[in-house]
Amino acid sequence: MVLQRSSSPASPVTITISSGGRGAAEGAMGSSRSMGLTSPAPRHSLPNNLHSPVTASHPSGRASSGGGSRYCPASASRDEGSEATSEFVHYTVHIPPTPDHQPLPSPKRSFISGTIFTGGFNCVTRGHVMECSADSSSEEAGVKSAGMVCRMNGCDGEAFLCGSNSPCECDFMICRDCYLECIASGGQCPGCKEIYRGVSDDEESLEEEEEDKALPLTSMAELRAGRRMSLMRSTKAPPDFDHNRWLFETKGTYGYGNALWPKDGHGGGGGGGGMGFKGFDEPPNFGGRCRRPLTRKVGVSQAIISPYRLLIMIRLVALGLFLHWRIRHPNHEAIWLWAMSITCEVWFAFSWLLDQLPKLCPVNRATDLSVLKERFESPSIRNPKGRSDLPGIDVFVSTADPEKEPPLVTANTILSILAVDYPVEKLACYLSDDGGSLLTFEALAETASFAGVWVPFCRKHDIEPRNPEAYFSQKRDPLKNKVRLDFVRERRKVKREYDEFKVRINSLPESIRRRSDAYNAQEEIRAKKQEAAGGNGTEPIKILKATWMSDGSHWPGTWPSAEQDHSRGDHAGIIQAMLAPPNSEPVMGLEASDKNLIDTTGVDIRLPMLVYVSREKRPGYDHNKKAGAMNALVRTSAIMSNGPFILNLDCDHYFYNSLALREGMCFMLDRGGDRICYVQFPQRFEGIDPNDRYANHNLVFFDVSMRAMDGLQGPMYVGTGCIFRRTALYGFSPPRATEHHGWFGRKKIKLFLRKNTMGKKRELEDDKEIMLQPTEDGDIESQLLPKRFGSSATLVASIPVAEYQGRLLQDLPGVRQGRPAGALTVPREPLDAATVAEAISVISCFYEDKTEWGQRVGWIYGSVTEDVVTGYRMHNRGWRSVYCVTKRDAFRGTAPINLTDRLHQVLRWATGSVEIFFSRNNALFATRRMKFLQRVAYFNVGMYPFTSIFLLVYCILPAISLFTGQFIVQSLSITFLVFLLAISATLCMLALLEIKWSGITLHEWWRNEQFWLIGGTSAHPAAVLQGLLKVIAGVDISFTLTSKPASDDNDDMFAELYAVKWSFLMVPPITIMMINMISIAVGVARTMYSEYPQWSKLLGGVFFSFWVLCHLYPFAKGLMGRRGKVPTIIYVWSGLLSIVISLLWVYISPPAGRFKDSMNFQFP
Repeated sequence: MVLQRSSSPASPVTITISSGGRGAAEGAMGSSRSMGLTSPAPRHSLPNNLHSPVTASHPSGRASSGGGSRYCPASASRDEGSEATSEFVHYTVHIPPTPDHQPLPSPKRSFISGTIFTGGFNCVTRGHVMECSADSSSEEAGVKSAGMVCRMNGCDGEAFLCGSNSPCECDFMICRDCYLECIASGGQCPGCKEIYRGVSDDEESLEEEEEDKALPLTSMAELRAGRRMSLMRSTKAPPDFDHNRWLFETKGTYGYGNALWPKDGHGGGGGGGGMGFKGFDEPPNFGGRCRRPLTRKVGVSQAIISPYRLLIMIRLVALGLFLHWRIRHPNHEAIWLWAMSITCEVWFAFSWLLDQLPKLCPVNRATDLSVLKERFESPSIRNPKGRSDLPGIDVFVSTADPEKEPPLVTANTILSILAVDYPVEKLACYLSDDGGSLLTFEALAETASFAGVWVPFCRKHDIEPRNPEAYFSQKRDPLKNKVRLDFVRERRKVKREYDEFKVRINSLPESIRRRSDAYNAQEEIRAKKQEAAGGNGTEPIKILKATWMSDGSHWPGTWPSAEQDHSRGDHAGIIQAMLAPPNSEPVMGLEASDKNLIDTTGVDIRLPMLVYVSREKRPGYDHNKKAGAMNALVRTSAIMSNGPFILNLDCDHYFYNSLALREGMCFMLDRGGDRICYVQFPQRFEGIDPNDRYANHNLVFFDVSMRAMDGLQGPMYVGTGCIFRRTALYGFSPPRATEHHGWFGRKKIKLFLRKNTMGKKRELEDDKEIMLQPTEDGDIESQLLPKRFGSSATLVASIPVAEYQGRLLQDLPGVRQGRPAGALTVPREPLDAATVAEAISVISCFYEDKTEWGQRVGWIYGSVTEDVVTGYRMHNRGWRSVYCVTKRDAFRGTAPINLTDRLHQVLRWATGSVEIFFSRNNALFATRRMKFLQRVAYFNVGMYPFTSIFLLVYCILPAISLFTGQFIVQSLSITFLVFLLAISATLCMLALLEIKWSGITLHEWWRNEQFWLIGGTSAHPAAVLQGLLKVIAGVDISFTLTSKPASDDNDDMFAELYAVKWSFLMVPPITIMMINMISIAVGVARTMYSEYPQWSKLLGGVFFSFWVLCHLYPFAKGLMGRRGKVPTIIYVWSGLLSIVISLLWVYISPPAGRFKDSMNFQFP
């Protein structure tokens, strides 16, 4: 018989009875690992006591409700064909709480964090226990410090030490408050029942008597001198002032029917007339904490924005008059040239108007982090210990190909997330490996190990940025503002540890290959022996070229050999909790030693939960690229952590500002934040050449257009660096919205989409059942939620919990439905095997069948730019978004600096815009809940690629003009020149004002204009063609994953900038450049040798050709490479164009002479 017993008070203990042998030992091991683990799904129905029998549930008693999968123990994964030889009996015993039965230290490595879970279509969900060779220093420190808490029943405060020992010789741990209570009640130790020795309670008792003594009342003489019958000033207290709350916090006393607010010295005496009484202060303003805003909107100065709007109107009028004049004065000598030019100019004016209208109301925003800390992390009545009341955040990181997205880049991003300045127990990080690569898996395991050193180092020395690669590569002085004497020594140690970590990551591919070759060789030898023993009649045994993990088992993901069930589009789902959920109480580190690299005394060494996820993929299923991977993470995180807010990042975007999450949460938790669906941060990039040749920073979009949209209904979602409200991703409507009717939406109708069931502030048990309406239609019942979200009952049950946790505080003015302060201080429950098995079922390839995932719920499918469509759907329901520009960049990432990669990136964006234009996501079909100017902004997103058609024509018109000797106007009249001057001048002045209120530079604005023409003549026309083929012929669109640089060596930092990679997208710009250069030479030659030269037409054509060539200069420079060598293809292409143009010129305008007939040219 195997008996296992826990000393945890009032906790269930699983007793396993078996017949002995190996089965009994394994059964005992399994029961000990699963003991005390509970599922986080129905959090709203669980009590606060973690040791209550109600909070404990057996993993074996919980069934998976999604996808038809089942959970199989770890032993089954090793011996699938064997049957159990032992019979087990499970029952539960409750041990009553006594001081002698205290919680044992948690194991060094939990069952969940040491197990990899796999499963999927028509296969068993298995938990495979991973072998752990070494434990991190943080886990050991947590075991040592786990007993440093008060052992009194109902108290979990920090233990009180007299010097380095406990107050009593029996080493009974007790906090200071409980110790003072024991002293006051007789001085007996609760552990050994002996009197505390060496402690005099006279001083403590005198202090307590002094604190409990009633304050002296004011004499009647003072009352007469003050001429008042009340002990308060005439100024009325705030209407929501709570006297009982004040008495609790300040230990005040009552006077003659009124509360006193005495200063130190108990008020003194005397008073004077209207000034009140000496020594008494105004009533404390308890509502001040909630009235102080977390954010504020800072408008652009009227000295800038008013001229800006005026110039827009002036240029609009000038464009209208110019187009009217152009239409009224055609060029009869070249009517075809005039028609093409006027068509292009009308479209350019329309496109400029679409781009300019949303920029009428730019705003800036600021946050106050001190108010956030005071409101959510300060002691109060409902939160006496000052635990964090901030909501949880789940961080999603996505990667797909370890070759194009190096594991070291992903590892640095994960490390910056784990070290972010946010409550550790409220943070969870999920890595989506859509490629199912063992390289990414083992790199994440190495990252989790190194995080035990890097994260405490960052917290101790306030490191910025918290990406080790970026931090150690900084050129500025690392000692700036550092005051700790051990910083230099510890930085040197951590730097060396990080270098070793990089070497381990870089050696993983070779290590995996050698390991797999060794195991495959053993399997081949074993197969040959079996074949030889079986005789010649047996069929040859096929040897699989498998990929092996370090513990000698097959990797369930993809293999390089692409075998069945192990290819990129055919593999099982995988979930591995690399770091288990941390404890709710801080775990302080130890002094430096052989096992501890640095001194972490007084530093919290806990790490956030870290989970590896690779969704299942099978042939015949559409996996929907990145959008499908993100939706799989949404469902997985809802079951495992269920944070009410979600941050998604690309694998190359890391935290450059450790306070970024707090900055974003200021908007979500401030008054009116319940209407915000997401907070978008600007994208900032590193590793770009100083001249920013191809406008990689894209500052005109991020600092001009996005700030302007923030003044409307909010910025669009750009794919990364965005904090989402989980309920908004689920497709719910906001609690209230505004409908815009009439011309330009001037008539507004406010809608309250959530029923007001809170006539008064209610408790948690009542509020948790109130849910947002799933859609704007109020007749949808909650019974339809499983049909919308899938068959997982745990996932559906987590929705109201996330909605409640994301609410605002009840104390905020004007909040109809909120949560009480301190409701989120309850510790998160640990994971169990059944919970992870349920998470496996929701990432199966068939889970989304007959649901609304990708249609209304989660990231939207059907477009390569799923980010824009997802944000548009939220705005269309009435949600608002916010643009958060922090003083220190929130995130930084990498951008392609190679010309070909940059063009392919722009091609993907433009193709997605064309898809949006031809879909029901076109802003023309938006609801009335979207503002008019917001519609214009979204409509421009789908329209801008079509400008490339007219841009191509307009770039060739100057060359045609020079070839033919004609111009777009009949003559360069003074009217035409005045209009041209006015339009150009207003454009330049608008650019200067945009630079002024956005903070960008003139150089960045000009680079953006140059790449607008480069992209408009290369990637955008191809995007229009691809979009039309998809709409008309149904041709699917595939895009190339953008490569991320693996290193930032100074020698080769810009090597990619000068690499020339030929692409079909380069053909149109090269053609335009060659034609314009040849046309300038032809035009000058014709004019010089003409009998009647027309210099005005020559100057007009040369001016516009020069305008085209100036915009294409970065493109031409990129073709020449590092040494300025012109590629051979340029000579071939220019020669071919010269021959074709010459033949066309001779055909159109043959030379005059005696032998005219013989000089005529005809195409065969």
